[in-house]
Amino acid sequence: MKNEQPPNPSDDPICEHTFDGIAEYDRRLPNWWLWTLYLAIIFGAGYWCYYQFPVEQETSLQKVNREMNLIALASVKSSGAELSDEQLWIMSKDPAEVKAGAQIYQSNCAACHRLDLTGKIGPDLKDNHWIHGGKPTEIIHTITTGVIAKGMPTWGPILGPTRINEVTAFILSYHSSSDPILSGTK
Repeated sequence: MKNEQPPNPSDDPICEHTFDGIAEYDRRLPNWWLWTLYLAIIFGAGYWCYYQFPVEQETSLQKVNREMNLIALASVKSSGAELSDEQLWIMSKDPAEVKAGAQIYQSNCAACHRLDLTGKIGPDLKDNHWIHGGKPTEIIHTITTGVIAKGMPTWGPILGPTRINEVTAFILSYHSSSDPILSGTK
């Protein structure tokens, strides 16, 4: 084992500049300090990129808006008021509402419209051609009042508004609010 002596501060070079009569040694920073600096720079760059360039990620503002819409939707649903088109589109993105609507659809609607919504006796609910209007509120009106001339019963008294909203959300989950929903004949 060698006998090593600690470095003598007087052997280190002194920087040329002085301030208020104080000179500083021209020493290299310790490695632990340099690694901390480099890692902080890398973390900062990564953090900035993560939040500056989100890739299919919901931003904080979008999360807040989604939560606020869900709260507003819950308050409207609990009051029994009629839902707007926007609220029904929001409802169609909620997995719980869509699942509840799917169960109601399977037990009441699938006999005429098939389980996959492609239509059998009743019209196809997946395409963008709607006989009685394809806006969410028009769909609710059609389900509620029925189309007696074509054999669709009046579901309003049987299902009630909440269940009709859930079925509408299920049907809308196969569409997007940007789809060109057409009114016309098939």
